[in-house]
This record gives sequence, C-alpha cells and structure tokens, in this order.
Amino acid sequence: MKSISPLHKPVDDRSRCGWVKNDPVLIRYHDESWGVPPNNDDEAFEALTLEIFQAGLSWRTVLAKRGAFRQAFAGFRADEVARFDSSDVERLLADAGIIRNRQKIEATIVNAQAVLDIQQETGSFLDWLNALPAAPEAAFARLRPHFRFFGRTTCDSFLEAIGKIPIQHEPGCWKADRGSNG
Repeated sequence: MKSISPLHKPVDDRSRCGWVKNDPVLIRYHDESWGVPPNNDDEAFEALTLEIFQAGLSWRTVLAKRGAFRQAFAGFRADEVARFDSSDVERLLADAGIIRNRQKIEATIVNAQAVLDIQQETGSFLDWLNALPAAPEAAFARLRPHFRFFGRTTCDSFLEAIGKIPIQHEPGCWKADRGSNG
C-alpha cells in the first residue's frame, strides 16, 4: 500500500497520487499497471514475484529492474522457472540487473511450482486468483499456504496490484476521479 502524499501533475497535466512524483517509471506503473487485472497466468506470476522482491525495498527499485527480472525469470513463465536449479540460483545471484537476494530467488522458484500445482488443479492460476474471496484476510488465508516469502503486507500489495481489492487513489488523482480501481 502506498502512503498518502501531495498530488503531482507531470507534463501531461493529469493529477496523480503523490507517491509517483515526476518519475516516469512510477507514473507508468500508476497509470497502466497498478490495480489492473492480469491478462494471463504469466502476468499474475510476474505480479506475485515483483511484490515478493519488493519486500523491504522501494517499489521504484523493483520497477526499474522489471525488464531485467523478465529476462532473468524466463518471461515469468512458471513452467520454466519451476525447472530452475542451483546453477540458475547462482546465475541469478550474479545478475546485477535484478535484486540479488537468495531467499527471494529461491522463493520464486518454489512459487513457480506452486503456480503449476494450482494450474494442474484448476486449469488456470488466474482463474484461481479470481475465485479468491474479496476480503483480504480470507484471501491471505487461501494464498499463504501455497507461497514462500509471502506475508500479509506482500499479500495486500499483491491483491491491490492485480485489482483484487480496491486501490485507494488520493483525492484529485485522475484515476480516483474516474472511479477506477486501477
């Protein structure tokens, strides 16, 4: 969840939540991704993974490395990431383009396998997520047993990111003004 700060008006003259400042990376995320439901399982797995890597860091840091994450983690195709082994972990730990945290890297591999298990059980990770209860506490209770490095704050941020729970845009933000979740 983002903290409340003064609104900003970048060059396109639209008011946005203050946390975006005039940062093009944050503006793009705010305008195009935050609260927008994923289109497929890969996008849902990407959102999950990025939220996990964000834990304890600034969201800006993660977003700046998003392209490198996509490349390092096989386009967030869970079937490929689930096959990563110890040599892949070492390769990722040496990749300066991503956040090099062994626990988060290993969690991502385990989480990819969990996504595959969910796909085998239900046919689609995205459909499974869409069927989660809307209440964050109940959704967390369903999600937590499946995923590593996944606490309550990460869960809430993930649910916001994928549009499962409402986003609190700041009053005056162009997205709040149009009644948009994302």
